[in-house]
Amino acid sequence: MTASRHQTHPILTVAASTYLNSAPLIWSFLHGPKRDHVKLNDAVPAQCAQLLRETVDVALIPVIEYQRIPNISLIDNVCVGSKTEVRSVLLVSKLADIEQIQNIALDESSRTSAALLKIIFREFLKRDPSSSTSSPDLHDMLRSNDAALIIGDPAMTFSREGLYVWDMAALWRKYTGLGFVFAMWAARNDATSRAKQVDFAAARDEGVAQIDEIVEYYLTRIPLSREELRSYLTDNIAFRLDDQMRDGLELYFKLAAKHGLIDKAKEPVFIDA
Repeated sequence: MTASRHQTHPILTVAASTYLNSAPLIWSFLHGPKRDHVKLNDAVPAQCAQLLRETVDVALIPVIEYQRIPNISLIDNVCVGSKTEVRSVLLVSKLADIEQIQNIALDESSRTSAALLKIIFREFLKRDPSSSTSSPDLHDMLRSNDAALIIGDPAMTFSREGLYVWDMAALWRKYTGLGFVFAMWAARNDATSRAKQVDFAAARDEGVAQIDEIVEYYLTRIPLSREELRSYLTDNIAFRLDDQMRDGLELYFKLAAKHGLIDKAKEPVFIDA
């Protein structure tokens, strides 16, 4: 009977990164009451997008990939974003003046952030530095480039001595007045009915309720204090798609199309979480 049921309703396959910023969204699937609700694959954000194209049913993807992957929908009201400073998506330079930057190394695991960087330069600074992708080694990235875009946990732990740093969410807010959405759960349209059976919003709430436990877990993995980790998850990262965040997402898609980073901006289609 059990085998038959699993054949009829195979377990939902999910991909997400284990970066600290996504921890509250996946904590319940890894350690909480929803442990048996999905099969979770650990992958960096760019790999999550590729897995969604090829194999998994649902993935926590860089939001720019929603515009590039056909036949997918976004799970509503759950995101990884920021309304102020994000602290983990940074432009780092040896130059004090952002206007003087001529070339930038882009963290290869970033896609939404790379597009955001190009939008900020082209739309608001009216400049277009050259860029190339690189593995996320800040020393190597800055060896032959004026600046580097670095994301995730590595962006929170490097030595800033002699360097100048711009927070990408703070720049976006400076120029638009809006919050920024970096990643969202997306489901393949042929898996929508099964995705609806998993309550991603409730999983988020279960994770947010376990912030202290999450902080203890990452305390041995990221060289930051307990207070810094907790502040990051409670003050810097937003996990709900409110109106300000939704407006920021739609403007980002519009500007990505304007500057040729996507073919055209398709309207977000949401699955009720």
